[in-house]
Amino acid sequence: MLFNSLNFLFFMPLVFLLYWGCPVKVRWILLLLISWCFYISCSAQYFPLLVLTTFISWVAAVTIGKNREKKSAKSIMAAGTVVCLAFLVFFKYFNFITTSAADFANLFGFSLQPYTLKLVQPVGISYYTFMTISYLADVYKGKIEPQLNFAKYALHISFFPQVIAGPIGRAPELMDQFFEKREFDYDKAVSGLRMMLWGYFKKLIIADSLSGYVDAVYGAVPYYFGMTFIITSIMYTFQIYCDFSGYSDIAIGVARLFNIDLMTNFKSPYWSKSVREFWSRWHISLSTWFRDYVYIPLGGGRVSPARKNFNQMATMLVSGLWHGANWTFVIWGGLHGIYQVIEGFCRKHFVKKDAPEKTGAKKIASNIFHGLITFILVDIGWIFFRADSISDALFIMTHLHNGVIFHFANAWNKMMVDMNLTVFALLKLAAALIVLMVYDFISLKHDIPSEFGKLPVVIRWIAYTALTTFIIVSTLHGGTTQTFIYFNF
Repeated sequence: MLFNSLNFLFFMPLVFLLYWGCPVKVRWILLLLISWCFYISCSAQYFPLLVLTTFISWVAAVTIGKNREKKSAKSIMAAGTVVCLAFLVFFKYFNFITTSAADFANLFGFSLQPYTLKLVQPVGISYYTFMTISYLADVYKGKIEPQLNFAKYALHISFFPQVIAGPIGRAPELMDQFFEKREFDYDKAVSGLRMMLWGYFKKLIIADSLSGYVDAVYGAVPYYFGMTFIITSIMYTFQIYCDFSGYSDIAIGVARLFNIDLMTNFKSPYWSKSVREFWSRWHISLSTWFRDYVYIPLGGGRVSPARKNFNQMATMLVSGLWHGANWTFVIWGGLHGIYQVIEGFCRKHFVKKDAPEKTGAKKIASNIFHGLITFILVDIGWIFFRADSISDALFIMTHLHNGVIFHFANAWNKMMVDMNLTVFALLKLAAALIVLMVYDFISLKHDIPSEFGKLPVVIRWIAYTALTTFIIVSTLHGGTTQTFIYFNF
């Protein structure tokens, strides 16, 4: 049952009424049953794995709590983490590991055939595994007391808005919200509905509209070059943002209907002026997870410059691998690691700490320049992220400029023909992207879903009606909707 399915649109009002209509003491039980039913509707065959992973991490956490003062606590935490990770590695990376090992052996003259299994990656395993690992670490460090009730802990792990694709919740901030006596909050619920509407706009109007063009080009890379690659790479840059942030907006909005706050996952990332800032705004629940449970344990930035650079690279490489069992993701992570190492070097050696802050036109020009450079670097990374193979990514990178510089008009016309892109479709996409970027720019300093409620009721309902109509008409005209990209991770 996807967020963008008709089943979900019927499912949500029913769940909402049941939740607020039942006694307070049993609401969390109802929410757990609903969450499990939701997961079963998405991946029934792997529901036992979700329960098993939850149970193992719960037992480990309770045991840690009873032995926190003993040396065995660390061993228990490590064992629980290894077991939970083992499930993830087996289902997501087994074939990748065996295939890569065979390819590596073949480089040295050994003729090996990889041993592979017909595995289907369990839905949400990358997300709920990370939630269990962070929970074990937080219990071990004393940040939270272990939850002794298995069912209550299971709700924390399997809460249906976030179990499939995040945000990756943390127990210290999230768990107690399920069991506190909370009244229905009208303002928060309305704010949640606004977030959901905006999320559907990003997913259905922008991401799904771009996916057809992007898939066509990346599915036949050798047949294209030049401007087609440039426009396609830009399209994917916005497609993946709108697809994933759209999902996060819907998830956060759904949680608000139950007066539950999930972690903000995106904060206008394409307005960033450095790659470091980009990662403080992109997939925040994951980037902070890697910061707290990988980067800092490695030593973080409180070590020598060389060790700090190593920590950054290691963290980003693991982050890349988390996204998928393909070397293209590892290279994507490595690129972002290199970006951050170079940024840190430049910041240390070329930026004067006591230099006066730029103001006026100089500040605007500087922000635009650094913003464009950051966008281009991120865009290059997305080429490797989206490509089916390293060879496809390198082909795109080496053919981006073909015919563009000296024959721009011809290159543009060829791109329009190659991508079957009409002027009307291009203008519609451009208008939607302008709305997106303006919204994100305003969001830098304002909470739009909350502040929108201060506008006159007539203006609000005109906006609701117009946006809803636009979504419905565009979806019906465009045909089937696409699954969320991050479901694959």
